Amino acid sequence: MNLLQRIDHWGESHHPKWVDGIRILLGIFLFWKGVVFIQNIDVLKAVINQSPFITVLSFWLAHYIVFAHLLGGVLITFGLLTRVAVLAQIPILLGALIFVHTPTGLFSVHNESGLSILVLLLLLAFLVEGSGPLSYDGYMRRHPA
Repeated sequence: MNLLQRIDHWGESHHPKWVDGIRILLGIFLFWKGVVFIQNIDVLKAVINQSPFITVLSFWLAHYIVFAHLLGGVLITFGLLTRVAVLAQIPILLGALIFVHTPTGLFSVHNESGLSILVLLLLLAFLVEGSGPLSYDGYMRRHPA
């Protein structure tokens, strides 16, 4: 058994059902953030354009953030391909902590660094835990046909 299989097996055997409620709320929150980003796409592009590292990629990056939050939020909520959806979210949250929430406030639109850290920690937890028994992935594991 390799490391990923052991992590998956541990996550499936040690997963309390209340954690699924947190996963569902996290997915809804990420979907909501995607909708908020769509409503404020100009503000998001302005924040991205302030960083010389990512100015060239601002168009693609802004759309990746919105797409990942919308689709990833739905996938995490329903527990379908949860780890893949979480992996798509982690770079966004790391970028939010590094570029947007700097201590100088240079790139900040809204100071939500505590919330970003909480969401990042939850994403890392679900990367290890997986989707759990109350999910489409769990249903497909129990009913392979």
